[in-house]
Amino acid sequence: MSTYILGISCFYHDSAAALIKDGEIMAAAQEERFTRKQHDFNFPENAISYCLKESGIKGGELSFVVFYDKPFLKFERILFTCLSYAPSGFSSFYKAMPLWLKDRLWMPHLISKKLNFSGKVLFTKHHESHAASCFYPSPFKEAAILTMDGVGEWTTASFGIGRDNDFNLMYEIRFPHSLGLLYSAFTYYTGFKVNSAEYKVMGLASYGKRSEEHTSELQSH
Repeated sequence: MSTYILGISCFYHDSAAALIKDGEIMAAAQEERFTRKQHDFNFPENAISYCLKESGIKGGELSFVVFYDKPFLKFERILFTCLSYAPSGFSSFYKAMPLWLKDRLWMPHLISKKLNFSGKVLFTKHHESHAASCFYPSPFKEAAILTMDGVGEWTTASFGIGRDNDFNLMYEIRFPHSLGLLYSAFTYYTGFKVNSAEYKVMGLASYGKRSEEHTSELQSH
């Protein structure tokens, strides 16, 4: 009997779904491809429907559904951060709460309802999702793994080793220390949208020129 695993990412940015059958990727898609809403973060109903249709199965036939991070751990970090900066952090907390209380903290129920799925819903750590997505599809039997982004639950970067069908993330950098968030800060400073336009900053970096004042200062040293 085949094992079907559906992976879901949503409620942050670029919602997507991927379906695996016995370790082989059968289909994958981003929600924005169907809704035409760039960076659509809503529950990926259309992407999921596409993956199920491509594989010829229904939601109730799935073996497992996997969500890309651990909502309660992420909520803990957001709550801790807002409280640490109280009262100025209250506005951010107030804006984030509706989505958390409505959807993010109730993912098993939401998934079961949307997919008519009564099986097990699994939650993997955010950076484990990153590591799996780069190592498992790669042609390597063994590889060093480095993940880096703004922040997952608490982790902002991790390092580990992948061997055969398993990997181990042995070291990590934790929030608030984050090169990804530093990059996002520069993205915001230059007038671009965070978690969306970082690639524009990266592309524009090659066109940068040192000012004459800075060049002469370097030469004097």
